[in-house]
Amino acid sequence: MYKIYLNYVKNFILVTFSLPNILIIFNLQTKGVTTMLAILGFLMIIIFMTLIMTKRLPAMIALIVVPVIFALIGGFGKEMGPMALEGIKSVAPTGIMILFAILFFGIMIDAGVFDPIISTILKVVKGDPVKVAIGTAVLALLISLDGDGTTTYMITISAMLPLYKRIGMRPLTLAGIAVSASGVMNLLPWGGPTARAMTALHMEMSDIFTPVIPSMAGGIVFVLFMAFVLGRKERKRVGVLQIDPGTSNMVAATSEAAYLKRPKLILINYALTITLLVALIQEWLPTTVLFMLGFAIAITLNYPRLSDQKERVANYADNALSVVSMVFAAGIFTGILTGTKMVDAMATTMISYIPDFLGSHFAVITAIISAPLTFFMSNDAFYYGVLPLLAKAASVYGIDPAFLGRASLLGQPVHLLSPLVPSTYLLVGMVGEDFGDLQRTFLKWACGSTLVMMVVAIVLGIIPF
Repeated sequence: MYKIYLNYVKNFILVTFSLPNILIIFNLQTKGVTTMLAILGFLMIIIFMTLIMTKRLPAMIALIVVPVIFALIGGFGKEMGPMALEGIKSVAPTGIMILFAILFFGIMIDAGVFDPIISTILKVVKGDPVKVAIGTAVLALLISLDGDGTTTYMITISAMLPLYKRIGMRPLTLAGIAVSASGVMNLLPWGGPTARAMTALHMEMSDIFTPVIPSMAGGIVFVLFMAFVLGRKERKRVGVLQIDPGTSNMVAATSEAAYLKRPKLILINYALTITLLVALIQEWLPTTVLFMLGFAIAITLNYPRLSDQKERVANYADNALSVVSMVFAAGIFTGILTGTKMVDAMATTMISYIPDFLGSHFAVITAIISAPLTFFMSNDAFYYGVLPLLAKAASVYGIDPAFLGRASLLGQPVHLLSPLVPSTYLLVGMVGEDFGDLQRTFLKWACGSTLVMMVVAIVLGIIPF
């Protein structure tokens, strides 16, 4: 154990004081970036990303250790505790919601709710990886209409992962298609970013969201294209599996134990699931409360015996613990990043380095920087902190703030691959893949989605060039 911890320390030191990072600091200083907070913020993000993408540290440990060390370097030792605690408090509802979402959908999976869906998909796509990948994209896009990434991942992965395993396709491909679809559909007003942009700029849906719909359509087409390309790669790797639609073996279920199935309750379980989704969209109650109630009802209806309930909860404890612990670790990261004002310093620095001759292209610049900024910080920090600053700066050049609001939404596909997005940890946890692998493989595709939406927005005059 001590050798493992020493290796972590050694890896952290090697990355922190590597020549590229020293050069980065030097370049920042020579360009006039004198604020230590901005330097610390940029360096912290760079080191964190390097550590997890090179697998020198597990993501959960890096989320805890890296911000603590940089808080100490910045002289925030005394304030670090309250900052971290505030960050944990901010993600607590999300962590609890994810916990009970895992339990709720786990019960639904065990009871066989998704078996008919899987059977129908299998009849359509059979064993062709191309059709499976495109079917995954269509399913994820449709489910994403509820605006909640957690729900999208839970249902999509639950329905498609057994099929991927049956055919031999990579679960990472499934995760990448799901997060890409969610990244585009995240622009829906009830998804979060659009509502934040409208609130921050005091505008209506018709000012910001409605004009962006063609860009979303472009993003959807790109996601389907991406699924086609990835499906062809998988087809070359595993071939086409011949599946007989008439055999019972074609129905792949996450839980193969027949005694867990509740076919007599399937209509009730469908009604419960649909009611929960409607309640989530309509916001009848806080999301956390809805999933807690849904889980309580689901497990009582399907497994009334206390011993069965304990067995079902224990069955999902491992997955739930790994995901929820990652969420709370991310809370420390965001708490310190926000509490130390590193986020503000980074944003101000980036804005200040936009040359005057590019002022007339402020909307395009906003679209471009929205991707890295929302990757490095939460949506709240970007839309409530940075976007008003961008809008104010753009007004000097006579650019309508509505254009800035629209442009700020186009980086969302990249945002969902951020280590600060709790639902993405749920996604990688469900497919059993590494977070760094997901980023390495699909960041380029996420940038492609953003680029396509930007091009559509510029060509159709949604944002001015």
